[in-house]
Amino acid sequence: MQTKGTSDDESAGDKAELTDDRFLGDADLARWKTPAGRWLATSAQRLSAHLGPYGALILVLAAGAVVASLLAFATGGVYEAVTEADGVAALDHPVLEAAKTLRSPALDAAATAYTDLGGGIGMPILAAIATTVLVLRRRSWTPAILIVTAAAGSLLMTIAGKQLIGRARPPLSDAVPPYEYSPSFPSGHSLNSFVIAGIIAYLVILRCRSRRARAWTVTAAALFALTIGLSRVFLGHHWLTDVLAAWTLGAAWLVLVITAHRLYLTARKSEKPGHSRGETQSG
Repeated sequence: MQTKGTSDDESAGDKAELTDDRFLGDADLARWKTPAGRWLATSAQRLSAHLGPYGALILVLAAGAVVASLLAFATGGVYEAVTEADGVAALDHPVLEAAKTLRSPALDAAATAYTDLGGGIGMPILAAIATTVLVLRRRSWTPAILIVTAAAGSLLMTIAGKQLIGRARPPLSDAVPPYEYSPSFPSGHSLNSFVIAGIIAYLVILRCRSRRARAWTVTAAALFALTIGLSRVFLGHHWLTDVLAAWTLGAAWLVLVITAHRLYLTARKSEKPGHSRGETQSG
């Protein structure tokens, strides 16, 4: 049996999603200006009528995950063409050689400790902490759904890319231990840190009231993703193109997740139009 306190918390969380999360500064995320956007919004509203807002959100994210997997395969094909033509990949060896000249025992140890934040242990811990804080503060399961799905999608893209390409990592003689032996493309650390830092930053800036706060949040997330990726190259665990491809895939998947959230907000707005913050803006 649901207690009154629990019901009040959920009601407050629902109201905050419509009054706060729906707006990014003055932009109404539930407003779609293009025909394709309006078609997506109408489809999301119909799904929500049958499945409920959370059900529709999960279904849209699942469809997005399929698209993300196809993106990983497509990126792999483009990557092979680029490396065969010696395009961007021509930078791989010079950049690695430059990174080796910067190494020292202290810097290697610091970079190894830092890169572990984006690994299979550090990143889930950071994501779990952020998810718990956001869920409790917002009294909503939406942050958990978005963060978990974003992380799962990036993991699927990492696995798909590694299986498709099977590229070898830089030689162990050029790498800093501990060594890694899985396929090199794409960089899982770079992809996962980009996506998770990006979705957390997105959720945080929805509640930021000033442009400065939003700018600092985005900058912090971008620097984290950037430095995790560069640390992989510095340590000789990945080629530069592995990291660049990971960032590209991460950006594409992040756009899909944010679009799914916007569709969710649109469905919630049509369900409870009286709760919006700026009805005069949403006509």
